[in-house]
Amino acid sequence: MIRFTAHAEAMLTERGIERTWVERVLASPQWHEPDPNDPALKRAFGAISEAGGKILRVVYTDIGTESRIVTVFFDARAKRPEGKRT
Repeated sequence: MIRFTAHAEAMLTERGIERTWVERVLASPQWHEPDPNDPALKRAFGAISEAGGKILRVVYTDIGTESRIVTVFFDARAKRPEGKRT
């Protein structure tokens, strides 16, 4: 199950991000990494073809069987780490 925090919901609207894009990236990220500032958080990244190939960053935490989305944004500086697939 995926839940969005109030902040994440606001970011969807403010940034013109579709909920389905977030769900797609979370289900099948092109790569992911731990959040360097909070060990409870994870980052999933994926290119969104409908947004011109921009990279969407999804910051989330897993709580039991639930993935809680903390924030989402297009990350212009995101670069897939060398040799990393997921």
